[in-house]
Amino acid sequence: MTKRLLTTRRFWAPTAVLVAAALAVWAAGNARSASAAREKEPAPAGDIAMTNLADQTDLAVAIYNSNIALVRDVRRLDLPSGEFRLKFMDIAATVNPATVHFRSLDEPAKLSVIEQNYEYDLLDPAKLLHKYVGKEVTLVRTVWDGGTAKREEVKALLLADNNGPVWKIGNDIITGLAVESYHFPEVPANLYERPTLLMSLENNGSRRQQLEASYLAGNLAWNSDYVLTVARDEKSADLDGWVTISNNSGTAFRNARLQLIAGELNRVAQGGAIGGGAGQMNMKTADARQFVQENFSEYHLYSLGRRTSVEDKETKQISLLNGSGVPVEKLYVVDGQNFYYRNYQNPGVPLKDPVKVYYRFKNEEKAGLGIPLPAGNVRVYQKDSKGGLLFAGEDRIGHTPKDEAVTVHIGNAFDVVAERKQTDYKSISPRVWEMEFEITLRNHKDAGIVVQVNEPIGGDWEMVSSTHKYTKTEAWAAQFNVPVEKNGTAVLRYRIRAKW
Repeated sequence: MTKRLLTTRRFWAPTAVLVAAALAVWAAGNARSASAAREKEPAPAGDIAMTNLADQTDLAVAIYNSNIALVRDVRRLDLPSGEFRLKFMDIAATVNPATVHFRSLDEPAKLSVIEQNYEYDLLDPAKLLHKYVGKEVTLVRTVWDGGTAKREEVKALLLADNNGPVWKIGNDIITGLAVESYHFPEVPANLYERPTLLMSLENNGSRRQQLEASYLAGNLAWNSDYVLTVARDEKSADLDGWVTISNNSGTAFRNARLQLIAGELNRVAQGGAIGGGAGQMNMKTADARQFVQENFSEYHLYSLGRRTSVEDKETKQISLLNGSGVPVEKLYVVDGQNFYYRNYQNPGVPLKDPVKVYYRFKNEEKAGLGIPLPAGNVRVYQKDSKGGLLFAGEDRIGHTPKDEAVTVHIGNAFDVVAERKQTDYKSISPRVWEMEFEITLRNHKDAGIVVQVNEPIGGDWEMVSSTHKYTKTEAWAAQFNVPVEKNGTAVLRYRIRAKW
């Protein structure tokens, strides 16, 4: 009989009952062929042992703020003697196989690793179907016979699965077949329902041993967030720190000892080992069950004083610190720029500068802090006249050691205006010039303020005259602190001589 290509509609017409007898004959022969083919498949050599979370006795997770984590997984199980294969299941799907360190904690010299593979070809419907190319599958669908729906099962040979399955049923080659479900006789050996390390081991020791697998995994991250609640008088504030942990590693970490590492970690392209020593614990937290800080090489280690669980695809928040009554200072800052030497847009008209607003506090013990602060976002809140808490702005801070100042930019002042203009420019000699500037500050608030004015000055310069005291903050900058009365105006004038 000549093979012909049938469409779904043609094959599954109501007359499909007539085809059943021919299919039965073909199916019986094909089943014998498939059975013989399976018998020829080589069986794995040696015994196979398997371990999952039921064998786990300890779990530790150290998460770095660079989207990686070091996982230490300890399990106790029975091992065959001699050479065997071990399926180490329930590991992170994002494991870096090159970083796996496996050993026996009881008899490390008597258990050796011959070979290890990371099996990440996980079981899903598409991969399961693709693995059955060249094999027989039972197809199930509903057909109509005289107005009655009947459930029908047909065995079919999967010839190919490229952009859709191609079936052989009897002598017919069929594509585009509408099928309700597939029935597979078994799961292929090279498909795994969850990430698995497959190891070839040799055991010359005891049967029951405690094993440890440690490895680096990706898509585990943490970051810190802070809430600075400023008092109404803007003289003090409360600081609350939170740690946010995100787990997208493909596995859950339950009842784990959790550690967080803050710092700039150097890594090569393919990952690498992590090492370092520990120092003295000195962090003060809201609860002894929360994080305790210690030095770790050139980083800072935050260890949670209790066990916790982090599910896969979960974001968890844990309190990091609480500080109350922290002295704060409010700053108004004007930063000059080099282009102020010329006003190209409106000659003769002063240029307006934004007046930036900052809160500054010192990370010191007498201020209620004095702990290393990991980098993170700081959100500032303040109460209004009726006691309601309002959002005042946010900024990001870097890693801040103890006894260092923290400056948080919350926005620009609404009621403080800064204008500047260059009032004089004179050539003294071919390489020497004098320039004079005027900065006008207007304060529309009901309280007096001090505005910090930072001026860039080029060349080899000296201050000729100034209406306010200045500080040379660097080779090319001067800083003035200008008081401005409430609803008042202050004018800063200074003249410099520069040589180029």
